[in-house]
Amino acid sequence: MTTEFQDRSAVPASDGRKLVIGWLVLVALLVFAMIVLGGVTRLTNSGLSMTDWKPITGWLPPLGHEAWMAEFERYKAFPEYQKINKGMSLSEFQGIYAFEFAHRVLGRIIGIAFFVPFVLLLLFRKIPRAMAPRLALLFVLGALQGGMGWFMVMSGLVDNPDVSHYRLTAHLALASLIFSALLWTIFDLLRGPYAGSPSAHGAVRRTAWGLLALIALQIVIGGFVAGLNAGFIYTDWPLMGGTFLPADMFDLAPLYHNFLENPSTVQFVHRMVGYAIAGLSIWLYLISRGRDLSAPARLGIAALVTMVFVQVFLGILTLLYVVPVTLGAAHQAGGMLVLAFALFVAHELRAERA
Repeated sequence: MTTEFQDRSAVPASDGRKLVIGWLVLVALLVFAMIVLGGVTRLTNSGLSMTDWKPITGWLPPLGHEAWMAEFERYKAFPEYQKINKGMSLSEFQGIYAFEFAHRVLGRIIGIAFFVPFVLLLLFRKIPRAMAPRLALLFVLGALQGGMGWFMVMSGLVDNPDVSHYRLTAHLALASLIFSALLWTIFDLLRGPYAGSPSAHGAVRRTAWGLLALIALQIVIGGFVAGLNAGFIYTDWPLMGGTFLPADMFDLAPLYHNFLENPSTVQFVHRMVGYAIAGLSIWLYLISRGRDLSAPARLGIAALVTMVFVQVFLGILTLLYVVPVTLGAAHQAGGMLVLAFALFVAHELRAERA
């Protein structure tokens, strides 16, 4: 029974299926790079350097000194220059502009890399018919993500020269959803939509799904941490300002505002959820030992636990060194890798269709 089930878990890949898988892997890698670059844009305070949005045009940066000066003068009319960067040089402006420009161009490249092959593969009937609506929805989500990005930037072009942390979190959450949907589709094509271990291992499967949900929550909290610049306060560990609970944790009223807008509270919650993820990943590993799981499931669980602890270590280093760009970007990338491994494990442990 077990052998038969495992034989069905791997889907033989035709040339057409291989082509679709290769295309989606490329797009997923581009989305991963986009998420990391978005983190770098935030860490370098580059996101408000481009004060207009040209979703169709805008493929080229300013060309020539006069064009750069015109772009710089436009930037000077907005609060970020007037309140934070007043007196910066043209070369300094070009430095922050480069990150935001690269971020936007990569978004356009992802759109083309998805849409053009999607149309061609549909025309040549290489995409499984049942999967076409899902892929079309993914393209729509990608287009909405571009609009969400500009909606986020707009919030920082008014009185307060910083984007809304709510909008930034929504932008990150939607990017993570797109990344997750791409990976899940790839796993469906590689392993089949019901690949996994026998349904008798319900406890392992439920724990894996619970861990995945906790990781998704942590990504959302991470968006709040980034949006509120909460990583720049209480840069000691394991305590916060010498105590377990930060002294200003409940300064805002009503009480629930602290969990949404108090940087100290948000950082505390981010730490606690990180510990919970680490503990639950260990529990998943322990309860999966001795079970008749598939080899990919075992490997996935081991990789997930390892990556969770690498991510915890990166988070601590990022905090202790007061969020340098390199460590901050590595922590962002680590979060996406933890999500990817958790998705793989959850997919691999799905029950066989009744």
